[in-house]
Amino acid sequence: MTTIDDCRLIDLPKITSREGNITAVHGSREIPFDIVRIFYVYDVPGGEGRGAHAHRALQQFIVSVMGAFEVTLDDGTSRRTLTLSRAYYGLYVPSTIWCELSGFSSGAVCVVLTSDHYREEDYIRNYDDYLRFRNAGPVS
Repeated sequence: MTTIDDCRLIDLPKITSREGNITAVHGSREIPFDIVRIFYVYDVPGGEGRGAHAHRALQQFIVSVMGAFEVTLDDGTSRRTLTLSRAYYGLYVPSTIWCELSGFSSGAVCVVLTSDHYREEDYIRNYDDYLRFRNAGPVS
């Protein structure tokens, strides 16, 4: 099973010119999976968080394209918090890692690239269920 040590920051290509910068992301090139779904998180009110769940199979790549926010990773044994604040790197989060986003700066925009379509049955939304999943296998 994966641990927080399997999560990693990945530098993305940055093409710089006087007209502005461009960063392109290709599935299975810059990130370790084919991209199936993309969603944005924005206009998060002060003090609110997002995420607070794990996925049984889905992998994610999280990028701050504007502003900053914190990502807390948890594998049931260890926790680590990272700050994402640049559009030219992102955080790879493999399946079975509990992930919480918090501390959004004003105007922050988070883009998440995923390895699969939205499937509610892939989510583990309760932390106690997550710990049981990590210790004993799948939960209902």
